[in-house]
Amino acid sequence: MALIWGCATAGNARPSDGTPGDFERAAEQAAAEFGVPKEVLLGVSYESSWWEANHGRPSTKGGYGPMHLTDTTSGTTYAHRPGEGPVDATGTDDPSEHTLQAAAAMIGVAPRTLQRDELQNLRGGAALLASYQRQITRELPTDPGGWYGAVARYSQAADTATAGRFADGVFEVIRAGRQRVRKDGQRVSLPKVPSVRPATTQLASLRLRTLAAAAVPECPAELNCRFVHAAASNYQVSSRSANGIDVDFIVIHDLEGTYDGGVSWFQDPVSGVSAHYVMKADGSEATQMVATKDIAFHAGNYWVNLHGVGIELEGYAAQGPTWFTPAQYKATAALVAYLARRFDVPLDRKHIIGHDNVLPPRPARAPDAHWDPGPYWDWEKFMALLATDHRQAVEAERGAAGGSIGIGQAVTIAPTYGKNSQPVTVCASTCRTQTQPSNFLYVRTEPRDGAPLVSDLALHPDGSAGTNHIDDWGSTAMWGQEFVVADVQGDWTAIWFGGQKGWIHNPAGVNTRHAPNARIVRPASGANSISLYTTAYPRADEYPQGLPASDQTRFNVYTFPQGQAYVAASTPVDADDFFPATPTRREVVVTGDQKYDVIQYNRRLATVKTGETGR
Repeated sequence: MALIWGCATAGNARPSDGTPGDFERAAEQAAAEFGVPKEVLLGVSYESSWWEANHGRPSTKGGYGPMHLTDTTSGTTYAHRPGEGPVDATGTDDPSEHTLQAAAAMIGVAPRTLQRDELQNLRGGAALLASYQRQITRELPTDPGGWYGAVARYSQAADTATAGRFADGVFEVIRAGRQRVRKDGQRVSLPKVPSVRPATTQLASLRLRTLAAAAVPECPAELNCRFVHAAASNYQVSSRSANGIDVDFIVIHDLEGTYDGGVSWFQDPVSGVSAHYVMKADGSEATQMVATKDIAFHAGNYWVNLHGVGIELEGYAAQGPTWFTPAQYKATAALVAYLARRFDVPLDRKHIIGHDNVLPPRPARAPDAHWDPGPYWDWEKFMALLATDHRQAVEAERGAAGGSIGIGQAVTIAPTYGKNSQPVTVCASTCRTQTQPSNFLYVRTEPRDGAPLVSDLALHPDGSAGTNHIDDWGSTAMWGQEFVVADVQGDWTAIWFGGQKGWIHNPAGVNTRHAPNARIVRPASGANSISLYTTAYPRADEYPQGLPASDQTRFNVYTFPQGQAYVAASTPVDADDFFPATPTRREVVVTGDQKYDVIQYNRRLATVKTGETGR
């Protein structure tokens, strides 16, 4: 057995025909070796990593491999790089943050081996589960339901609510079953066991603390939420919705740092920024810091803040050695779905956006515009989680994938994340290029590999070509965005993108799908071009006396000429602005008589006056 395990490395696991492979067989062997029911081991692995090894990279929580064995070595951090940060989020010696070392000792394998060898990682996870079970029942039951306490302990949670949520998630996986094709092509199956009855009373034996009751935050019931106020100077008190200001956007960010550090930063009045929510890397906890009726300062564009709810994720946009955890995706999706229901926000990528989809209010700020959550936030996976309760409507909106593509029709950018490996260069004192699954397509000036990337004049005023640097966002089209087809040549599709014709590699339409319900806008007949903005404020003469008008600045480096077309949100928005209450004045909402369309112009959104457009 030792020889078998010693030779079975992750590099051997390469079946590509979708049949069960080394991973599933290794999980079965590991479960049998340590007396763990196979359903329990596969359920814990699915809930921890979706059965992926992630090429030996740690998660943002410092967890490795399909069993998410943790190692956050005290005092050790990775060198800072743009968009990245230390994996070590806590720097403590708490055993819960070093399960990799404990598992390695149990199976007699070096800890470093468990980081990269997914089969040994499975053995280590099974050994840990068995050790926890013996502490609870002094035996290893064959009934999966008898392992509830061990599964809850495996979460390393400090309180009963969090540990119970993890265990409940695992047993829901066991009860309903799962099938998934991994990134390496292996099909993994966990047949459903609807009769399983988890012994939930075992949770009490863990003697975890029960959190004290606190003010109820605005969160779905399944999310462990608390409320910690941001500094008063970092947001504006408002009565959104009640005063007629709609929430139109839910904006996903990442912190470029730790969960606790983000909470502290928003509590610091010097920072000047905040978000409505901060989400922990393992999905076990969220902190609400600004009430949704109030206006948080998170998007770098006040008008978007006025109409947005901001969610900051513990994580790093360049990702490099890290990955967003399944629990974080699930918890964030639960929060976004809850907010979308409350505020009637459509579950599409015109309204569920990243910070990297927000243009700054003025062209001069474009070079410093944030690009989080970055190229490695899996929008495909995330939007699928959101669509769970809205499947029919979403499928109708999506249209057919692939097939013939006609000039003038709208398509959705939809590369399969696991198959869409793109090169990205990250530079600090030195540069490195990493190629891994990504959520975007490069947009080129000509329909051929190696053609220059389109130039974004806000980033390259001299008209030079775009680059693949991670912060050079101007020549990338993101998953879920919709654009109008301008031309088709062989394996390439041209779209109207940022005021020009840009080409994406799209053989047989594999990277797009039809968007039959898209609302397409063009310059009105007779107009040579129309102006682009990134806000939607009233005209200066529409503001009451004594209230200064916000500057509605044209984004004059961009063009929207006659002959081009872009996809707009289904409903135009009102021109509006807001002034918070003072000791001598009630809050004021200023509404103009103009309406604006919010269009997907390039990687980012822009606004145009509806009176200047046609269809």
